[in-house]
Amino acid sequence: MKKTAYQKELVIKATQKRRGASNNKKDVMKIQSWLTLFSMRNPSSGTATGIDGDFGPATERAVKNFQDFNGFTKTGVVDQELFHRLSSNLKEAFEKPLINTNLRDLMVEVAENHLKQHPFELDIRGQSNSGPWVRSYMDGHDGSLWFWCMGFAQTILDQAASAIGKNFKTLMPLTYSCDTVGNTGLEKGLLSRYQTIRRDPTIIKPGDIFLIQKSRLDWTHTGIIISRNDDVIETIEGNTNHQGSRNGIAVMKRTRSFRRSKIDVFSIEPLV
Repeated sequence: MKKTAYQKELVIKATQKRRGASNNKKDVMKIQSWLTLFSMRNPSSGTATGIDGDFGPATERAVKNFQDFNGFTKTGVVDQELFHRLSSNLKEAFEKPLINTNLRDLMVEVAENHLKQHPFELDIRGQSNSGPWVRSYMDGHDGSLWFWCMGFAQTILDQAASAIGKNFKTLMPLTYSCDTVGNTGLEKGLLSRYQTIRRDPTIIKPGDIFLIQKSRLDWTHTGIIISRNDDVIETIEGNTNHQGSRNGIAVMKRTRSFRRSKIDVFSIEPLV
């Protein structure tokens, strides 16, 4: 894989604990982030806590609650083994062995693997689009300005292509911009416009990347096409919400009408 920033989100430099001599602010923030992400999937766990890099009594209690919720000894201490437990969803999304051998099937498989692990962004110090999932998709970047829908889409493409020994950057450059991918598709003859798609929906294939067109050379959101049924595509997309926002909070599976929305499609066929 080319996008390997996720690996940094799976480790801490040293054991972290309240009043610990080896405490590291960045590592404590990682721990607090994963505790809060765990609370989103398990609201009764009592692990939501502030993300400020200070391993104080609230963080210690949140760690103990995580340990208790999972049947571990309640020490309030986070060593690498416990941190592996905290960040296991990310590892599962990126490193689960893949079954399929065809790129289109792999695109769907990888996207669904990520979806099952509940990727969410966090708001840290007033900055949305933050946290370990965002940094993993955005090559270490996060913060309010870092819209991550294309980072997610390219991560899926990278992971799927790498599984069969192919480099996604032969198809498109590494980028976080929908406009860059859209223009690359036009230059290479790989982008089908929404008018063409409406005339011939068979153009749409699983694993292709959709781009929502704002104007002729301006696209605002993207994701992976999972299937097409009648006038609807099913998608898995990042940085969205239940309203289909381009700046939401999570990876979600959605349905979109390609007859009601200006949806262009970037074909991955040259890598298939």
